[in-house]
Amino acid sequence: MEILNTAIKFALLIALIISPVLLFNKLRKQKFRYFFVYYLISAGLITFFLILILAWWSHFSTELLLSHYGYSSGDLNETDRMKNVAIENLDTVKKLRISKMGIGWPLKAFMFYPFYFPYLILVYLGMYFYKKKSNQKVSLQKV
Repeated sequence: MEILNTAIKFALLIALIISPVLLFNKLRKQKFRYFFVYYLISAGLITFFLILILAWWSHFSTELLLSHYGYSSGDLNETDRMKNVAIENLDTVKKLRISKMGIGWPLKAFMFYPFYFPYLILVYLGMYFYKKKSNQKVSLQKV
């Protein structure tokens, strides 16, 4: 169960890294007049949606693991919540419960996005100069 949760988180992180590059290439084929603006708006919306999914999944997977280990979050006191948890899983459940505390997943997503947004600009600049350099090499080889 933990491996599946980690695999999904890893896949979402890979999607966050690769999606701006794929979007740049897709939009580059369509000759837009204001390419940078189209790229920033579309990449911003897509990656913000992915960050929301990643933040939600992180919260949901913790809840899923807690219920998998027998923790009942609907009960009123701590002894009732922990009564179905096996003794060997007590430490894991306590760590998961503590990691769940704090700010909620929407606020985590909103706080993470300002740190992620410069990556979109770096990808744009990197891909722009890479395409420009590769186009110069192709034009030099034709001559």
